[in-house]
Amino acid sequence: MLWLWLGLIGQKLLLWGAASAVSLAGATVLLNILQMLASYARKWLQMRPIPSVGPAYPFVGHALLMKPNGADFFQQLIQYTEEFRHLPLIKLWIGPVPLVALYKAENVEVILTSSKQIDKSFLYKFLQPWLGLGLLTSTGNKWRSRRKMLTPTFHFTILEDFLDVMNEQANVLVGKLEKHVNQGAFNCFFHVTLCALDIICETAMGKNIGAQSNGDSEYVRTVYRMSDMIYRRMKMPWFWFDLWYLLFKEGREHRRGLKRLHTFTNNVIAERVNAMKAEEDWSAGRGPEPSRRKRKAFLDLLLSVTDEDGNRLSQEDIQEEVDTFMFEGHDTTAAAINWSLYLLGSYPDVQRKVDKELDDVFGRSLRPVTLEDLKNLRYLDCVIKETLRVFPSVPLFARSLSEDCEVAGFRVAKGTEAVIIPYALHRDPKYFPDPEEFQPERFFPENSQGRHPYAYVPFSAGPRNCIGQKFAVMEEKTILACVLRHFWVESTQKREELGLSGDLILRPNNGIWIKLKRRHEKP
Repeated sequence: MLWLWLGLIGQKLLLWGAASAVSLAGATVLLNILQMLASYARKWLQMRPIPSVGPAYPFVGHALLMKPNGADFFQQLIQYTEEFRHLPLIKLWIGPVPLVALYKAENVEVILTSSKQIDKSFLYKFLQPWLGLGLLTSTGNKWRSRRKMLTPTFHFTILEDFLDVMNEQANVLVGKLEKHVNQGAFNCFFHVTLCALDIICETAMGKNIGAQSNGDSEYVRTVYRMSDMIYRRMKMPWFWFDLWYLLFKEGREHRRGLKRLHTFTNNVIAERVNAMKAEEDWSAGRGPEPSRRKRKAFLDLLLSVTDEDGNRLSQEDIQEEVDTFMFEGHDTTAAAINWSLYLLGSYPDVQRKVDKELDDVFGRSLRPVTLEDLKNLRYLDCVIKETLRVFPSVPLFARSLSEDCEVAGFRVAKGTEAVIIPYALHRDPKYFPDPEEFQPERFFPENSQGRHPYAYVPFSAGPRNCIGQKFAVMEEKTILACVLRHFWVESTQKREELGLSGDLILRPNNGIWIKLKRRHEKP
């Protein structure tokens, strides 16, 4: 009887405990909801004075005004910046998330110079399955430490070692383009992109994957497919939840792609670690002489770099950075080279000036480009800068504000997405008169004096500027110098026929269509 009585008491205690737990969980959820509502209401009131693009409704914000398609959304955002150019900034509510669009140099400076506002937008979390928490996606102390460690690896004297790779792959590209000479218009976008992919693979990992020779390789296909899936996922909120995403065919393909990419990178790292160990054993007289590699890669530098305490990067750390170099290091440079070819083909007078400079520096020689040549190609340098002004490879990027801040006299709330739009910023007539015109002379030293330092930010600026910008410009100048010493370029599209798409990279939906003639046959 006692055991029965104790059992009944135990059951009641369990039921009471379960009911209490449910009540406690319910209360916790309710409390969280109330806190979210209070935070939302505070932001709504605080952000109210900031100019808005139209009526915003509670919880949905401006969602009813926005175009669902990514390309249309970019065009819509650009349209807003043109329509409200007279305003210092504009506000959008994407559901419950406030967003401010920044396209004035003075306001962009506030965000980019801040040592506190360094958190990337929440959309960057979709890169993390591939890139981990590397230099692009990390924040706070991890980012500061990693940036400090990696900055020396991008010193110009180290980058000079990569010039041979750039020359070799540029010549492969020329060979691919030869078959199009005097053959009518063709889309050059993919050719250039495969060249950039070959360069980043060999310079980042020391691995020649032959993308230009075999664009259908599994690794090349996976890199491109992964990039496409990430862009798509960013634009589709119903794919944002990981477990839900895996229920779809694309989510499962994403997981398989990640495994292929990480396996490839890890195998390359393991190969290099073993090779370095063999070299050390040979130096210490403990083994046979290993075969020597003719050039170093970023991977070699990553394997030897240490922090202030003498700690080396872990295998996971190195994988993060190699994958980051792979992702960031080919699409952006490929886009810049393609846009340069398009604009040179559209402005023959500018192309003739480049042609004359190439004659001055190289004569009739087709020798490899040297570091000294790159310094002397000053007009080509201005062409690349003006290309990045008109068609910045990264047309917009965002920071998630980690604390309240003041922009143009307005108080912008913590948690707001501050979207910096170089595409619009670079078209401010205050700093760039006739902004749609392609005028490389804008970047002559005498014409750049007095220009606001944040009126032109193709590689971002401030603490989180692009660590690889010297590498990118070196690659762009080398490839363009090589291509333009062989061919005269003629563009066949008008600006309005390009179909601009501003995902993470500014791309032409309709490709870049050009005609090629041999250089000595130029008009």
